Amino acid sequence: MTKRIALVDDDQNILASVSITLESEGFEVVTFNDGADALRGLLAEPVDLAVLDIKMPRMDGMELLQRLRARVATPAIFLTSKDDEVDELMGLRMGADDYIKKPFSQRLLIERIRSVLRRVEARSEGGPDLSDKAIVRGPLVMDPDRHLCTWQGEPVNLTVTEFLLLLSLAQRPGHVKSRDQLIDAAYGEHIYVDDRTIDSHIKRLRKKFREVDPTFSDIETLYGVGYRYKDMA
Repeated sequence: MTKRIALVDDDQNILASVSITLESEGFEVVTFNDGADALRGLLAEPVDLAVLDIKMPRMDGMELLQRLRARVATPAIFLTSKDDEVDELMGLRMGADDYIKKPFSQRLLIERIRSVLRRVEARSEGGPDLSDKAIVRGPLVMDPDRHLCTWQGEPVNLTVTEFLLLLSLAQRPGHVKSRDQLIDAAYGEHIYVDDRTIDSHIKRLRKKFREVDPTFSDIETLYGVGYRYKDMA
């Protein structure tokens, strides 16, 4: 079934170019250039996923998501300003499934959209079956095809970015990954983000795992070098 994607941004160039790309990938696309119009449209005809700019006139992306989530469980990806970490953190706290900083690669956006949709489908299926790509590291289980992550059998709900960072670390336990390597794993080689963004993601990853297991300590920091996943051997 064709997935229906909403794009909400006050930049007409972004709406036009991203719409063309998504339609070429087989998605159905609806666009809105402000949050108030989007709220009316998305409540009348819900979509499978919404891509929301945070800074918009009349109603910003965070207010839009809050009002949407009061009525429908629409998955959402935020578009944030290049250096605005406050927007990023607030967006994730409000329940956005992921965020991408402007300027962004359209191929990266498509991959994030597909990843969020796979996660939503995996939740609805509810089954524990794992794909051939799944990795198991002691109590950690990660399945990239289903965007499934569990710790000691308990689900850990991760954003797409968090999932990609953890997957990069867990694929090679004991091997140190620099912040630049983790940026490439999560964002692609042609997207610039500040090193502090990776630190913020790692902090949130640890927090989410410690909500399941207060003793979690398998993501290790090597100060001045990077991060690694603890070698279980």
